[in-house]
Amino acid sequence: MKSKVIIIGSGFSSLAASCYLAKAGHEVTVYEKNNTIGGRARQLKKEGFSFDIGPTWYWMPDVFERFFNDFGKSPSDFYDLEKLNPAYSVYFGKNDYITIEDSLEKISKAFEKEEPGSSKQLAKFIANAKSNYDIAIKDLVYNPGVSPLELVTPATITKLNQFFSNIKKDVRKAFKNERLVKILEFPVLFLGAKPSDTPSFYNFMNYADFGLGTFHPKKGMYQVILAIEQLAKSLGVKIETNAAVENIIIKNAKATSVTINSIEHRADIILSGADYHHTETLLEKEYRQYSEKYWQKKTFAPSSLLFYVGFDKKIENVHHHTLFFDVDFDKHAQAIYDKPEWPENPLFYASFPSKTDDYAAPKNKEAGIFLIPLAPGIEDTQKLREQYFEKIMSRFESLTSQNIKKHVIFKESFCINDFVKDYNSYKGNAYGMANTLTQTAFLRPKLKSKKITNLYFTGQLTVPGPGVPPSLISGKLVADLITKHHNI
Repeated sequence: MKSKVIIIGSGFSSLAASCYLAKAGHEVTVYEKNNTIGGRARQLKKEGFSFDIGPTWYWMPDVFERFFNDFGKSPSDFYDLEKLNPAYSVYFGKNDYITIEDSLEKISKAFEKEEPGSSKQLAKFIANAKSNYDIAIKDLVYNPGVSPLELVTPATITKLNQFFSNIKKDVRKAFKNERLVKILEFPVLFLGAKPSDTPSFYNFMNYADFGLGTFHPKKGMYQVILAIEQLAKSLGVKIETNAAVENIIIKNAKATSVTINSIEHRADIILSGADYHHTETLLEKEYRQYSEKYWQKKTFAPSSLLFYVGFDKKIENVHHHTLFFDVDFDKHAQAIYDKPEWPENPLFYASFPSKTDDYAAPKNKEAGIFLIPLAPGIEDTQKLREQYFEKIMSRFESLTSQNIKKHVIFKESFCINDFVKDYNSYKGNAYGMANTLTQTAFLRPKLKSKKITNLYFTGQLTVPGPGVPPSLISGKLVADLITKHHNI
C-alpha cells in the first residue's frame, strides 16, 4: 500500500525529496505558497532581462551529478553547464583586483605574485582541503544527523583537531598577505558564519572553490529547479502552487493532514521544506520541539539586501562574479554577528550573468545582481534600501572607473521583509543556520520530529546545512529516513 506524502514548499530540498520519495513508491504532492516553484531559487523576468532571485553560484558539481545519477540521469540531460573562466574577481581598491582563474595552477601564479612563497603554502592548504572535502562528501554529509557517532570514522579521527581550530587561525598562519587571506576566508561565507567561528575542517569549501571551480547553468540557476521539477513529474509527483499551508493537524501524536485555503488535505506523512521555525508555528505548542528561546540563541547565517538591475549598456572592468572587499571585512562581520546593525561600509557582491549568458539580458545591455550581507532581524525600510543602493553604486563607479548610475533602466530590491513575506523566513535570514561547531551535524534541528511520529523536515535549518548542494543532500537524507520508517 502506498504512503501518501505531502511536502510543504518547493525549494531544492523539497523537490529533491519528492523525487526520492516517488522513486521509492510513495504518492507525493508538493504544495508551494508562491505562484512559482523554487523557494529561494525563483526567477525574476522583466523587460527582456532574466535574474536568479536567489542562488547565483554553482559550486560542488559532483553533488548535482550524484543527485541526477541516482535516477539514471545526468545534469546534461536537462541543462548545459559552463565552467567560468575567470571564476570571479575580487576588488581591493580603485582598478585594483585579483582574478581567480579556472585552474589551481593559474591561481597559484596569482598568489605567488601577491606573496612570494605563497604558492607552496597554497598547495599544502588545498591538499588538506581536498582531503577534508573527500571525507565530508563521502563519509559525513550523507548521514542523517541522528547520532554523534556519525562523525566518528577512521578518517575523521585523524582530523579531530580541525574541529577545534578555526578557518581564520589556519589561513592567517599560512598566509600573511591580507588580500590572499580575504580570498581564502570568502568561501566560508557560504556556510553562514565568521571565519573565526567556522571549524578548520570546513576549509573543504576552499577545495570546492579552487579545486572544482565555479560553473554557470545556461539560462541561470533556475534551470536546475526546472530540471528537478521535470524529473519529479516524470516520477509521478504532483505540484501545486498558490497553496499556502495554514496549519498541520495532529491526532494522537500523528500528523494527519494540512489545511490549505481552509480545505483539509489528508496524508500519511508530512514533510516540510519550508522554514523550520515557521513550520513549528503551524503546530499547537505542545507539539513543537524547539522553543522561541532555542531559536533566539542560535547563530543564523546572514540575510541580504539584493538589487536586480537592468542596464542599457555593457558594464566594463567586471566579470560574471565580482566581489568588492575594499572595506574592512571584520567590521562588516561584526555588524552581522556581534552587534546586529546596518554596516556603515558594507562589503558587497555583484553578478553579471549576461557576461556569460545572452539569455540574461537583451543585446548590448547588462543584467546586474548586487548583494549586501546583513544581520537577520534588523530594520528594513525603503529609505534604507535606497541609501545603500547609492552607497554601493558610488563605490562601484569609483572602483571600476566608470559611470553606471545614469544607465540604470530599472531596479528591483529584495530584503529582510521580503524573505519573511515570501518564505516565512525566521528573522528574514537568507541562508539558514550557520555551520558553527555547536550547530554541526547531529547538533542541528532534526530531520524527524521527536514529538510526532510522521512529521519530517528538510532544508537549510536542518542537516547538513546551508547552500544548494547541501539542500539536495538534505532532500535525499529525509527521503531515506521516511522510507526507512514507513516501509511500503
